[in-house]
Amino acid sequence: MDRPQSDSLPQDLSEALKEATKEVHAQAENAEFMRNFQRGQVTRKGFKLVMASLYHVYVALEEEIERNKDNPVFAPLYFPEELHRRAALEQDMAFWYGPSWQEAVPYTAATRRYVDRLQQVGRREPELLVAHAYTRYLGDLSGGQVLKKIAQKALDLPSSGEGLAFFTFPNIDSATKFKQLYRSRMNTLEMTPEVRQRVTEEAKTAFLLNIQLFEELQELLNQYPEDQHPSQAAGLRHRASNRLQDSISVEQSRGTPLLSNLSQMPLIRWALTLSVVVATVAMGFYAL
Repeated sequence: MDRPQSDSLPQDLSEALKEATKEVHAQAENAEFMRNFQRGQVTRKGFKLVMASLYHVYVALEEEIERNKDNPVFAPLYFPEELHRRAALEQDMAFWYGPSWQEAVPYTAATRRYVDRLQQVGRREPELLVAHAYTRYLGDLSGGQVLKKIAQKALDLPSSGEGLAFFTFPNIDSATKFKQLYRSRMNTLEMTPEVRQRVTEEAKTAFLLNIQLFEELQELLNQYPEDQHPSQAAGLRHRASNRLQDSISVEQSRGTPLLSNLSQMPLIRWALTLSVVVATVAMGFYAL
């Protein structure tokens, strides 16, 4: 007799989520925005954008955590002093966007979708909130610390940590020990096999929402090549040039006299030149 799908997962919830999200976790790490970040190819504009998105995400996440702090489906994971990021992100927003940051912080479409899902979960399906807390906080305590060092070096930020408060957890002495505690608390949550499976799927959704956010941020950056890291901008120009050459080759193979009589037609020559410039900028829109 076939066993239910959830029985194939590890017994501990924390291990089940880790196992179930391996593939989508790898996809998130390999998103172009994150690959560039890990290589130190991050600009101030790009960093400001991702920090702004994280601000909105954590405001929503922590509002829903507060709403459900006494709910047994989440209460064992309530660690506001150790984990909550809103206050730290407010410091970072003031550093990056100035004293009027509340009016200046961008709110992108992918960020809004992420926030909408968090609010839906917190208000209608609070048993799934653990999936989002697990995805965000344990990630911040792990890979987030590496990203902090990369950003500090790439952006030449003060050694005092200004602009990077989000990555600092002053009330956690040992990230390793705290993650062990958090996982052990996760494993005490009582849930039916059906709920457990839904939590697992929600963890995958959380990673997908992050991937969509990274893809959107990269597209926004690609619209402004002058704000790209030099190596990224060169890559965009190379891709745009290759696509333009491919287009010319196709037209020539069709017998279209693209370049014929241009010397006698200065207006057409000017129009073609302008179209090349526009194409070079536009090609960056969908680099992912």
